[in-house]
Amino acid sequence: MAPSALMRPDLPPQDLPPRLQVELSGLWHRYRGAASHGEWTLRSIDFQLRQGELVGLLGPSGCGKTTLLRLIAGFERPERGVVRIGGQEVAGSHRWLPPERRGVGMVFQDYALFPHLDAWRNACFGLKRGQDTSRAAWLLELLGLKGLEKRYPHELSGGQRQRLALARALAPGCSLVLLDEPFSNLDVEVRLRLRAELPGVLARCGASGLIVTHDPEEALAICDRVAVLEAGHLHQCASPQEMVARPATGFVGRFVLQGNLLPAQWQGSRLATPLGWLEPLSSGPLPPVDPSQPLEVLVSPLGLELQADEGGAAWVLGREFLGREWLYQVQCGDLKLRLRLPLEADFQRGQRCRLRLRAGEPARLFPGGLELVAAAEVPQVL
Repeated sequence: MAPSALMRPDLPPQDLPPRLQVELSGLWHRYRGAASHGEWTLRSIDFQLRQGELVGLLGPSGCGKTTLLRLIAGFERPERGVVRIGGQEVAGSHRWLPPERRGVGMVFQDYALFPHLDAWRNACFGLKRGQDTSRAAWLLELLGLKGLEKRYPHELSGGQRQRLALARALAPGCSLVLLDEPFSNLDVEVRLRLRAELPGVLARCGASGLIVTHDPEEALAICDRVAVLEAGHLHQCASPQEMVARPATGFVGRFVLQGNLLPAQWQGSRLATPLGWLEPLSSGPLPPVDPSQPLEVLVSPLGLELQADEGGAAWVLGREFLGREWLYQVQCGDLKLRLRLPLEADFQRGQRCRLRLRAGEPARLFPGGLELVAAAEVPQVL
């Protein structure tokens, strides 16, 4: 039997019914043992993956990204909450479905190919005895591995091994694929090429994908939505456009958008920060103030100005060449800040300088997300 029309590479992907592929409700998890001290690795996670979507799990090391994948795949059991795949409960207080019965494909960071099997037998490894192999053959062709079927993993490049791991995950006809940092071991050129190909491959196969990454640029570039985790807490799950325009928390703004967080406090109708004043973008009642909750202002790396000054309180830690501009790292008291400046701005490591908000630049207050603008009057600079 030939692969269905949906899987043919010469046909455009068809619209999939808008149903949930994965649903996590009130999910809590912690590892048992002395090393973990009983700390929660995931806390009250509510998450949905729609059919046909590619969603990125983004966050720093140790935030719970891989644990979340393992819970969905069935390699870990949740302490509380429910996991549903395709509308079926697979993990909960009274239900447990083992990994091999969940219909989930997995692509690991280190590929996990069998070294004693050639590419063809690796691709077909997940198929049942007697199952049609035409889908595996189609996937090898789609992923550029046709003609390499007899090669062993050590005879393939890193990119070819990763393609083979993806083919193996998709060959059984899984409608859900979980990818754990699949591009982290590849060189830049191969990584960029493979990540650009991934959404199209999943669409051709009619599969949904959940990809773990710690690279914000990668997640925003290829994913339909991005879920941001930190210390087991889900901060936001949104489209790249929405996340860039309206980050839900200061952590999202700092980690995903590489913004700067400044301590702030209300003084009348304006906000005072160590680098200047900000005002609400629109008129209206000010949000209620909780004295127990510290305020932070998210400022873009483009929203700060730097001036050389031997008596300044800030100094340059270093800079990175980005092709059309510099990315400067500047220390200002306890704050370590990022600034994007034109190539004409020539500051040396260790140079003393003054730092201030750029008048008219937008900013955002957290908690709450109130939109702000830097005031033209800047009475204080460091």
